Amino acid sequence: MAKIIKINHIAIAVPDLENSVTFWQDQLGLSVDHIEEVPSQKSKVAFLPTGDSEVEIVCPTTPDSGMAKYIEKRGPGLHHICFEVDNIDEMLAELKAKGVMLIDETAKELPGRKMAFIHPKSANGVLVELYEVTRS
Repeated sequence: MAKIIKINHIAIAVPDLENSVTFWQDQLGLSVDHIEEVPSQKSKVAFLPTGDSEVEIVCPTTPDSGMAKYIEKRGPGLHHICFEVDNIDEMLAELKAKGVMLIDETAKELPGRKMAFIHPKSANGVLVELYEVTRS
């Protein structure tokens, strides 16, 4: 049986990355580890580690991206919570067998990780990401 290891990150959707990062740095004292362009998601992400997890500030890079549409419909704020799991393929199979609605029935492979999303309709309106680290 697959297990959840920890909260990997919490993602915050914002229309302006630099402006938003200022609050997290100046008011809360978090430091930006790095900023990454994610072309597959048409977004730019600032990674702010905190303890064993991170806050990810996510900003769309194009008006037609999923993130831009999300912000237009719901406004900026909490976008999703991400749980790190020990075996994402096993976890997805278990969830599917339980009738959980998945956005991604198979994990997407990215450098150093695999990821998949659970549909918010199955998680009381919360978008949940599952994440498996594939490199040490």
